[in-house]
Amino acid sequence: MLSVDNIDLHYGSSQALRNISVTAKAGSVTCVLGRNGVGKTSLLRAIVGQQPISAGKIEWNGEDISGYPQHQRARRGIAIVPQGREIFPLLTVRENLETGFAATHSKDGFIPDDVFELFPVLKDMLARRGGDLSGGQQQQLAIGRAMVMRPTLLVLDEPTEGIQPSIIKDIGRAIDYLRSKGEMAIVLVEQYFEFARDLADSFAVLDRGQVVLSGRREDMDEGHVRSYLSV
Repeated sequence: MLSVDNIDLHYGSSQALRNISVTAKAGSVTCVLGRNGVGKTSLLRAIVGQQPISAGKIEWNGEDISGYPQHQRARRGIAIVPQGREIFPLLTVRENLETGFAATHSKDGFIPDDVFELFPVLKDMLARRGGDLSGGQQQQLAIGRAMVMRPTLLVLDEPTEGIQPSIIKDIGRAIDYLRSKGEMAIVLVEQYFEFARDLADSFAVLDRGQVVLSGRREDMDEGHVRSYLSV
């Protein structure tokens, strides 16, 4: 279980997060919602260790990981699919996927079959360079690369951004499949409300670096949530 407990985060003298608390459990999807610039990506960066927190605590499976760098968190099963995908454009699809091996044990030095079952286009394009793929295919590659790490916590930063509707559906099915296995906690940052609503088990809405709404999906007041997403 992930427990983010009353964290603050600063970039120099600017405070990006204030007293944020969020949880995520295995077999469930926690959706983080909000407009651009309210702190959603900063929260994910704090969870995976890309940005240090200035107050509060982050625990993963009962262990305080607040001071751990990203590579140590990756070794504990925490993987991120970043906004913008950040695949390696000059590496092949196979080589991009294999970069996920860095966080695995030697016995897991192979690409899991379910990567290609969820995203069959990747199997057809193993020899293609990552930069030659469409934006949607690159997003599938970024998710596949994270799956190669065998994560028990998967963090996705706006995976539907700039993606065609058919691939958005594929990504939704992939997230639903990973949840259904019951082994992985998933934190999903989204602005596309319908996508988030359909996947969420629980949600947290951010505004100006603070959680202003949170709860279970069945308790979600859609109108209230949408008021924090509109410009």
